[in-house]
Amino acid sequence: MIHHYSIPVQDTTNVSSVLSSLFGGTITEFGPYENSSIVWFGDEYGTAIELYPVGTEIFPDSEEGQANFRHTDSYSGFCATHAAISIDRSREDIFKVAKEQDWRAMELSRGGFNVIEFWIENRIMIELLTPDMMEDYISITKKFIKQI
Repeated sequence: MIHHYSIPVQDTTNVSSVLSSLFGGTITEFGPYENSSIVWFGDEYGTAIELYPVGTEIFPDSEEGQANFRHTDSYSGFCATHAAISIDRSREDIFKVAKEQDWRAMELSRGGFNVIEFWIENRIMIELLTPDMMEDYISITKKFIKQI
C-alpha cells in the first residue's frame, strides 16, 4: 500500500487547494522544506500527496542522517513518476476541475480498464480512477496477482 507520494509543482498553494477539493482532504504545511505542503485525503490509511516547489531535489545524507532537500534550476518540470489514485468523484466533476484550472484531462484505456489522465499544471500526471474504473482495475489486476 502506498500511503503518500511527492510531486513538484509551480504553485503549491493552488495545487494544494485543487487536490484538497477533489479528494475532500485537508492541507497542512510540510516543515522540512519551504513552500511545501501536504494534502491529506482523510482516509483510514493516511493517504496524502506532498507538494514541493519545482526544482526541489531530495538526496541522501552523506552520513546516516535523514534525507536532505535542495533546489536546482536545471529541472524541466516533467517527471516519469506518477500514481493511479481512486477517487470518489464522477468523470464530470474531474473534468470540470481540470477545465477550471485549464489543465489537461482525458479518459483513456489502459488495456482492460480506463483512467483519467489528470495533468496537474499540465506537467505532472496522475491517473484518476472513478469508482467504476477502480472496479475494472481491481478485476484486471487480480488476474496478475493469481499468477504470482
